[in-house]
Amino acid sequence: MTFNLKTGKLIMKRKIYFVIVIVLLSGHLFSQVTTNKIVGNKNQALKDSLSNQEYPYALPIWGKKLTAAGFQLPYSAGLSVNYFWQESDLIISDLSVGFNNGPMYDLTEVIRFDDAISTANALNFRPDFWLFPFLNVYGIFGKAKTSTAITAGLWLPDSENNWGEVTTFSTEAKFDATSLGFGLTPTIGVGGGFLALDMNTVWTDVSALDKPVFTFVFGPRLGKSFKFKKPDMNITTWIGGFRVNFSSETAGSINLSDIFQTDELQSKVDQGLTKVSETAVAVDDWWNSLTPVEQKNPANVAKYETANRVLETAGGLLTSMDAALNDDQSASVQYSLIKKPKDMWNFLIGTQFQINRHFMIRAEYGFLSSRQQFTGGLQYRFGL
Repeated sequence: MTFNLKTGKLIMKRKIYFVIVIVLLSGHLFSQVTTNKIVGNKNQALKDSLSNQEYPYALPIWGKKLTAAGFQLPYSAGLSVNYFWQESDLIISDLSVGFNNGPMYDLTEVIRFDDAISTANALNFRPDFWLFPFLNVYGIFGKAKTSTAITAGLWLPDSENNWGEVTTFSTEAKFDATSLGFGLTPTIGVGGGFLALDMNTVWTDVSALDKPVFTFVFGPRLGKSFKFKKPDMNITTWIGGFRVNFSSETAGSINLSDIFQTDELQSKVDQGLTKVSETAVAVDDWWNSLTPVEQKNPANVAKYETANRVLETAGGLLTSMDAALNDDQSASVQYSLIKKPKDMWNFLIGTQFQINRHFMIRAEYGFLSSRQQFTGGLQYRFGL
């Protein structure tokens, strides 16, 4: 029983918390510079100037034609550095563990998660270019540090198969991750207003996982730019949404000694084996106290079979762990689970201050769900 408490801690130390990294490394701070159709009589001089000048760059494709038609284009290439903070709730299910590549034990019935809250900090680098006047393409290279605090309970049946929370536990884990990905941002802009549909895919490598995790992020935004008297200086504001979807099945393997002090863990395993044995005797005594008619009652049969199944799982798990601890110092634990964000969508507000056509500073905040996030970035643009 105490072991199951530790088992939940073991799994969550390496599994739950990595999910937030997938989101934060997705580089969702989109490139808020767009091709803008110049409209209005007061902007006629600018429109005429654009129409009469020669567009000097190779990108974007059709750049010369749109400039001649009165569109103002951003510089065709950019480099940006972004900082990202996020706190998010996760839902964890279908937890299984095994030891030294032995049988896997399903802990779905015995471990119940109350909270899984991940907090993360990341830094990513993003080069981008305008392939077409209305399509920005970018790459993502990121590093992150994250921590996750979880609270969970251990649930077991008593001698009458009534389930109860035996104990609760909490833990916090930290780790590093690296990501690589790419994205597309179709946009349209008229008179300083714009619509952008940012989307990207990212593969994130976490040492505790068997394979990189694939993530897809979609972020629609609607906004408006406001000019200052100084040429090329403006401020932009927007609202939008943020939706994240990632591969839900996760598996990995770690050394047992990286998680626990073996002497303390051995004591917990011994206590757990004793508790399972006592409960098994109590369940058998309850069953044997029933009359033959009561033993045929489907409700009693279901209780008896459920209790035996849970106790068999707990006993097998404890026995396997006991063998791993007494084998050698290289004992390992394998694990798998299914995870998902508590809320796939959250609301965004953002702003950008454009110092000139080369330098921009921007910030964005996400809220109104179980996920909160802040992003800040600096971008430099140039012709290509």
